[in-house]
Amino acid sequence: MKRISRHPSALVAAVGAPVMGVALACLLVGCASTTSSASVGSGGSTTSDGSETATGTSDVSTTYKDGTYRADGTYSSPDGEEEIAVTVTVKNNVITAVSVSSLESNGEGAQYQRQFESGISSVAVGKPLATLSVSNVAGSSLTSRGFTAALATIRSDAAA
Repeated sequence: MKRISRHPSALVAAVGAPVMGVALACLLVGCASTTSSASVGSGGSTTSDGSETATGTSDVSTTYKDGTYRADGTYSSPDGEEEIAVTVTVKNNVITAVSVSSLESNGEGAQYQRQFESGISSVAVGKPLATLSVSNVAGSSLTSRGFTAALATIRSDAAA
């Protein structure tokens, strides 16, 4: 059994940054005002391939008009500027359908966009539009930046 020094830096090294991050987040949530109308959701999970899926981070008090919305999102990759088109169908503030298609990709970007396209539906459908946030889908982490940019436009367009 490993002995841990009582020095604070030894505790951080032993416990690890992820646990300390959770502790800090809990501390911050505990300090939040009880009169705030915004709430932070958490619906994140990890898939069998280790990819992070969706988490909630936005104001859930916003309501959205039912409909289908489309927006483009750009992001930078090692191969240059990439662009994807995102289409989301919303009903009762929940995403009922999502599709992503490549508008512009360079080199490996096309491969990662195809991976993202194949996995985004299982991550996004059934999640509230207000709280959906993705960071890594089917092994594609950069494409999610373009998706997030497009989703911000869609939220704005769909706001009631």
